[in-house]
Amino acid sequence: MQSIHPCFDLVEFSTGLGCPFPMSHVEPTAVGADQAGEGAVVPHGDGVGGSGGDVATAEAQVVVAVSTSGDERRGDYGDDAENEEEEAATVQGSKEGTEELLRKVVYSEEAAYKLYCDYGHRMGFSIRKGKQSYFTGTKRIRTKDYFCSKEGLKEGEKLTDTNFNDPHTRTNCRAMVRFRVNDQGEWKVIRLVSDHNHNLARPEERHLLRSARSLIAGRSSSVEAMLYGGYKVQPQLPAGSTSATNNVENPKQDLLLGYGATAKTLTVGTGDVQSLVSHLKSRANEDGMFYWDVQLDRGGRMTNFFWRDGRSRADYDCFGDVVVFDSTYRLSKQNLIFAPFVGVNHHWQTTMYGCALLADESTSSFVWLFKSFLESMGNRHPQSIFTNLDQVVSKAVEEVFPNACHRIAHWHIQKNAQSRLGALNVSKPFNKMFTKCIQGCDSETEFEETWAQMLFEFKLQDNKWLKKLYKLKHKWFSALNKCTFDGGIEYEPQCDNMSNIFNNVTDKLTSLCAIAVAVDKQTEDWREKELDEDTRCLQKPPACIIRHSDILNHAAKVYTHRIYKLFETDFLDGCGATKFKELPCQDNNTYQFEMTMQGRGSRVCTVHFNMPTMRLSCSCSKFETMGLLCPHALKALSIKNICKIPESYILKRWTKDAKKWVFNPKQYESSYQECMNDEAAYCNYVMRYAYDLVTKSQGQEALRKVLWETLESGEKELEGYLENVTQHAPSYAT
Repeated sequence: MQSIHPCFDLVEFSTGLGCPFPMSHVEPTAVGADQAGEGAVVPHGDGVGGSGGDVATAEAQVVVAVSTSGDERRGDYGDDAENEEEEAATVQGSKEGTEELLRKVVYSEEAAYKLYCDYGHRMGFSIRKGKQSYFTGTKRIRTKDYFCSKEGLKEGEKLTDTNFNDPHTRTNCRAMVRFRVNDQGEWKVIRLVSDHNHNLARPEERHLLRSARSLIAGRSSSVEAMLYGGYKVQPQLPAGSTSATNNVENPKQDLLLGYGATAKTLTVGTGDVQSLVSHLKSRANEDGMFYWDVQLDRGGRMTNFFWRDGRSRADYDCFGDVVVFDSTYRLSKQNLIFAPFVGVNHHWQTTMYGCALLADESTSSFVWLFKSFLESMGNRHPQSIFTNLDQVVSKAVEEVFPNACHRIAHWHIQKNAQSRLGALNVSKPFNKMFTKCIQGCDSETEFEETWAQMLFEFKLQDNKWLKKLYKLKHKWFSALNKCTFDGGIEYEPQCDNMSNIFNNVTDKLTSLCAIAVAVDKQTEDWREKELDEDTRCLQKPPACIIRHSDILNHAAKVYTHRIYKLFETDFLDGCGATKFKELPCQDNNTYQFEMTMQGRGSRVCTVHFNMPTMRLSCSCSKFETMGLLCPHALKALSIKNICKIPESYILKRWTKDAKKWVFNPKQYESSYQECMNDEAAYCNYVMRYAYDLVTKSQGQEALRKVLWETLESGEKELEGYLENVTQHAPSYAT
């Protein structure tokens, strides 16, 4: 049977199929975006206790479902729910992994839904809300059912070998749970059907299940362990934080959280949260520039965490033009989202900007997180921010980063394609064309032609995921973002480096404190690699492939080794594999060239070069996006015998001096004047300047000695000045 991976994003929501109960009164539950699942996953292997997707079995079930009444069909789960035994739950099927679901008592409809969501996430399926019954003559819920998202059948759809494993196909799966509410308001499971007739999601895919990710904005995704006796703090500023969100004093935030905001707390024990808080306090005591922030709900309970160390702030000051934010990492034990902020440094290596632990994926949580991140970075906005394919994240980005170019990372699209496109993922012709659409087209016209050809050749005109992906093309199609700097995030091999950088952290560790420590270790590993590269750059320049090339020697002098190699490759392509044609130009000082690179088809790029001003522009826009001159521009410089890179085209963030003088306000007249006129700005600049100097001197005794002597010398000058001012100050003594 053909196996197609499930779809996790951009799903079509659909309502549950329900039949009336023979009870006092039954009303359907309104189905919203946060209730519906996208269909359970059908990857490799058989489902738990199910038939593994046997169509014949499913069709037999279809006959039963169609030929019986709704009452008879629900009779398979037990007839009158009011006659169920309250003391013991009935389990039909495997009892594996059901212990917590069966023994736990909750106190609201939302908590019951969340409990079954957690169970579904552990097992590998999405859920949907079913019918409910009420106590006679009241609106108090008596029983409530929740089903596997592949429950029931779609009207007019026949199950076949071709569509059975389609994630949008319902297979009449019988898996369900029934909660019963007693007079004390306790919700307990009284019936559970645990077997599925389809395959379940693999562990590495479960965090993408819609109901596992759910906790949609404005809905009460409660975390009962904290809500009903968990860790609670007073609504005050956490130690070591420069900002804490307290919804008790912030009515606007209450509006953002919406209904059920008080229930969005961490699903972890008191000890685990306290260990994390203690770790963050300890880091703040060790690092004067360490920043951490906690969002509190209206009851003063912790919901979301964000932290970054002082070095991250310094790195962001140098390289914060591009930020990559990834919220796809899931901590399954705590049901939390682990979301790092990362970027690239002057060696084109990954660098850390901060981390977050989120209790849910609501718009309000992401808005709080982005605002906290910005505040920790001095409210400096990035030029570009890359995220995963998520509508909630997109909404928060638009609100907090209105002037940043929001991009959907290519590696997330490729990951989604693996679950959305099934057997096509192993088709080399399709992959080649799909990859070209994502990052290989040079113009919108070429993209539209390639996209249409791909849909036609592989009969994908009705694919819903591709239709929705196409509507978002302005966020991922490179040719539509040629004027925005992205730091080469989408280039190979940088793209591969960014795609799974924290899998080991989230897969293996369970304690929140252990996760924070592991992130610190990963960050230190990156910084050690950066230090190694810094040392290598200081020791000697990179070897030039053309020893006597003036422009290559200039590049080797200013750029880091890694960036020089990128420049050298483009230079060789431009001067050794590019044909050109000079065209007349109305401006006598400007030259116009049409460039065609050999072996790259018929693509033509146009370069304009103004000799007096040394201004260059190329239609490929590589300098605008990457900050390095393209082969075409380098060819134009070579034609006109220019032997140095024009200063305006040497981007400091790629040079060996990228971190020098960043915090000295004298570089910029406006910053210097701000420091002289504003005490807060003065303190901020001086602290960052001093922190950077301390960081640079760490680990080397000679450098520490130099810094101590410099500080002592400065202190003597300050003390001498103060004594002189005191001696000559006017006396007001009588």
